[in-house]
Amino acid sequence: NYMTDEELIEMGNDSEVILGSRAFSRTVDKLVDSTMQNFLNSTTDQSEKREQYYRHYRALVDIVATLKQHVAVRDEIHAKTKENEE
Repeated sequence: NYMTDEELIEMGNDSEVILGSRAFSRTVDKLVDSTMQNFLNSTTDQSEKREQYYRHYRALVDIVATLKQHVAVRDEIHAKTKENEE
C-alpha cells in the first residue's frame, strides 16, 4: 500500500502534533511508569504477568517510535524537496 509524499508529510505533521501534546506525553509517561512498577513488583514465579507487563511496555515504546519515524520521514521529504529546488 504505497503512500504519496503528500500523505507521508501529512502523517508526519499529525504525528508531530501528537508527540508535542502534553496530554499524550503525560499519559504515555504515566503508563510506562505504571507498567514498569508492576513489572518490578512482580515476582519471578509470575512469568505470565511479567511477560504481559513487558509486552505492554514494548507496545508503548513502539507507538512513540512509530510516531517519531513518521516525523523523520516527513523531514527527509522536506530536505529532499529543498535540495532539488536549489
